[in-house]
Amino acid sequence: MPVRNAPLRPLIKALSLSSASPTLLTSPPTTSYAFRRLFSNTARRNADFTHAVIGGGVVGLAIAQSLARNHPSSSTLLLERHNAIGTETSSRNSEVIHAGIYYGADSLKTSLCLRGKALLYSLCAKHDIPHRRTGKWIVAQNDLQLAALEQIHNFCKNELHVPMEWVSLETAKKKEPAVRAEKAILESPTTGIIDSHALMLTLLGLFEEAGGTLALSSDVKGITPLGNKGSLGWELVVSDPSGETSVITTETLINAAGLGAVEINNLIVPENQHKKLYYAKGNYFSYPAPQPKVNTLIYPAPEPGHGGLGTHLTMDLAGRIKFGPDVEWVDGPGDLGVNQARLGETIREVKRYLPGLDEGQLVPDYAGIRPKLGRASAVAHGKGFVDFYIEREKGWEGWVNLLGIESPGLTSCLAIGERVEKLLYGR
Repeated sequence: MPVRNAPLRPLIKALSLSSASPTLLTSPPTTSYAFRRLFSNTARRNADFTHAVIGGGVVGLAIAQSLARNHPSSSTLLLERHNAIGTETSSRNSEVIHAGIYYGADSLKTSLCLRGKALLYSLCAKHDIPHRRTGKWIVAQNDLQLAALEQIHNFCKNELHVPMEWVSLETAKKKEPAVRAEKAILESPTTGIIDSHALMLTLLGLFEEAGGTLALSSDVKGITPLGNKGSLGWELVVSDPSGETSVITTETLINAAGLGAVEINNLIVPENQHKKLYYAKGNYFSYPAPQPKVNTLIYPAPEPGHGGLGTHLTMDLAGRIKFGPDVEWVDGPGDLGVNQARLGETIREVKRYLPGLDEGQLVPDYAGIRPKLGRASAVAHGKGFVDFYIEREKGWEGWVNLLGIESPGLTSCLAIGERVEKLLYGR
């Protein structure tokens, strides 16, 4: 029973649920699974849904459609607190399809990015999602950055087997004469760009076609594990914009709430196990000037300890150039205005690889927030690297928890969907 662009309240009424009673459907249809379940069978007796996915960003959408399509006799509910899908990190990023070259070989960020990249390009081709393989240049201006490029090249060649190519400075001058690289250029030919909004609409369409239910404007305010830590399922208290609450039950719970994921986590675990989220704001500046013209994504060589990949040059599918994101630590996820005080630093960073930049043409564009589990490096070679956290929580039944899903979350989204399904069903 697809419910699109609607809050949870009409859905609850349609299911004959009452906000005053936690006792919901008493005779759900018999469910048959093609895969081995790794969560309790007992919860099936009274639960309204087989799966409840919290968070309607690109990762939540990818998870929900994977569960709904691969388990057609189950029921999947996708809860989103805003009145539209993908309004947070999913729509406020660089829209880059990453190659998966910056993280340790045994990290989730690497394995899921590599797998996700292949799945994403395939999905784009199958469903005509606007995208382009632009390639990416990583440029080095000094010996320290050159050493970083050599490390990336050797890592990709010897461990990841991801194609990376050195670009001679002579060739670079002919192809992108406006770009400066004093020492070296390393090219990633599998990097690209994508229309993230079209991607999310495609995933939503696949989810709804499979019978999934989307509930917008549905903010999860309370979570109670039923039985022995979820052995009888999960009870969720959901609020709509008017403040009215509804109660639903689900066999399994998937926390894919992005910027709100730690809040959801802390609704469940004891206080002494609460986690803290750190908010890395990224400011973007657009560049409407016709010159200098660049047709390749340009990234500075990564620097240890940096919270991001440096202020890089990206573009949208219309060729509009933008610079960002930088890293600005803020106190909360609501600080989404572009900090114009960061313009000077952006100009300094960009002019290192684009000296012909017309400073007066830079325009504040948008900002996004990256959910981080620590003020740590964005690359595996930096101090304090923090990986994705995607686990079926030990000691609990039927709860998959996703925390710190930042870049390369967009590229990895379909692979994350696969991982969550495997954690629940052992496939």
